[in-house]
Amino acid sequence: MMRNLMNCAAITMVVMLGSLSMSACTSTSPTGPASIDALQLTSSSSVPLSGGGALKIVKDLPAPQNSQNGSEQPLSPNDVLEVDVFQVDNLNRTVQVDAGGQISLPLIGTVMAAGKTVRQLEKEIEAAYSANYLQSPDVTIFIKESIGQRITVDGEVNKAGIYPVSSNASLIDAVALAGGFNTIGDAGKVFVYRNIGQNTLVANYNVENIRAGKSRNPRIYGGDKVVVFPSKSKIALNNLKDALGVASTAVRIGVLAP
Repeated sequence: MMRNLMNCAAITMVVMLGSLSMSACTSTSPTGPASIDALQLTSSSSVPLSGGGALKIVKDLPAPQNSQNGSEQPLSPNDVLEVDVFQVDNLNRTVQVDAGGQISLPLIGTVMAAGKTVRQLEKEIEAAYSANYLQSPDVTIFIKESIGQRITVDGEVNKAGIYPVSSNASLIDAVALAGGFNTIGDAGKVFVYRNIGQNTLVANYNVENIRAGKSRNPRIYGGDKVVVFPSKSKIALNNLKDALGVASTAVRIGVLAP
């Protein structure tokens, strides 16, 4: 009886070890915009996107067009704003930018907010109030919640999700927000997707090199998507551990059996 169980355990281990390479090759990529491994993009190739534009791989991501030269990030639909009119408390409002990009304010009605910076919107509201209602109005806008200042971290991390980021957030910060890599996450296969105009650009960063000071720590902007892909060697190692665990359990059962 014990010999049969030990033989079964040995056979089980051989079969599972034989399947390791297949497991690593057939493992699926994490949920994300697209699998770079499957697409095998190069700097000279691109893949058309269904909504227009193309997905292109680049060595390093440029800053978003609205963030270049130090300019502010424009407001987006669903942003929540506090509008304060100095010494006119009954005009103060907390408003949300609607799906059409507009906000509604007392006396002046709807105002287009999306696509404008806070400073631009303040000046426009001041001009609207001064035209018919107030003399030299002083309008201040605070952003309570900003959809544009959120990033998505997905794939082989411990806590995938959508996270708010500060204006000077880095890739290392993004990985830390998601709780770091899980057991099969590959620090050398961290892809950052960024919308530039109609196109989506993606770059591959090696977080191990960044932590070691061998590569720069890139800036992360609101709207970015960070996707961590799995390590085939780590998948194989985990499968090996599982195989050895099953085999050793079977042997223990055989030894304890009468």
